[in-house]
Amino acid sequence: MREHIVDFLSYLRGTRQYSAHTLRAYESDLKEFLAISKVKSLPEIERGSIRAYIADLQKRKNLSRNSCLRKISAVRSLTRFLVERNLIPDSPFVGLVLPKKEKLLPKFMTESEVSKLLEAPSSIGRFFLRDRALLEILYSSGLRRAELSSLNIGDVDFNGGFLRAFGKGSRERVVPVGNQALGVLRSYLNSRPLRNGGEPLFLNARGARLSEEGIALIVKKWKNSLNWPKRLTPHMFRHSFATHLLNAGCDLRSLQEMLGHKNLANTQIYTHVSLDRLKDVYGKSHPRSRI
Repeated sequence: MREHIVDFLSYLRGTRQYSAHTLRAYESDLKEFLAISKVKSLPEIERGSIRAYIADLQKRKNLSRNSCLRKISAVRSLTRFLVERNLIPDSPFVGLVLPKKEKLLPKFMTESEVSKLLEAPSSIGRFFLRDRALLEILYSSGLRRAELSSLNIGDVDFNGGFLRAFGKGSRERVVPVGNQALGVLRSYLNSRPLRNGGEPLFLNARGARLSEEGIALIVKKWKNSLNWPKRLTPHMFRHSFATHLLNAGCDLRSLQEMLGHKNLANTQIYTHVSLDRLKDVYGKSHPRSRI
């Protein structure tokens, strides 16, 4: 079975062009499935083993419903891959009742919180210019951390105020970037000795490309410097970017393009958290709101 999982992950990496972060999650979930289900060969992947695995997941009190569904999705994708290659006759998921997805509102920072965080990197320390530029670009562009990590210097158009990002499935898009973020980024690049378009935009302490994990550590570092008790991830910059744009009147189609969402439904979740914008529109539009 492990050989088939290796083939499946290679397919996701080469053909579907999944990110390294997603591949690690898939590999971890599939290894867990083998350990719990005791499946060792293809004939053992049948409805009973899948049902037992799902039952085990649902018993875990510390596992959210969406995390449970993510793990099930990894196994389901594997079985689909095996069916397509005629390695198993049909999908063992046919007829199974799966848990419904839990609708969670994205967590985001207020504009005041974002301002405090962007100003946190001071002139103290070797990497303050890099860190400040990184935080500014995260908020100004709404990029995923994998997209940010993969940026090269040549992907930034300082004159036009855009950068070129490669999202899920290596889909390319052009994203606008604010002048303030570009100014800080220019200062960071000017502090580096050698620069060409093919170099990584952000470097780690060894002069190599800054990884997704490195980006998360930088965000955590400056969050801790402000003694914030709340959890903060790079993805919360993306949520904040989207929410603040909608609050300021940005339309959904434009936001969808900037976020790189394939489906508008993925963008619409932010309408549920843009309460300031909804209240403002209501106040200006409803005939009885001003009485």
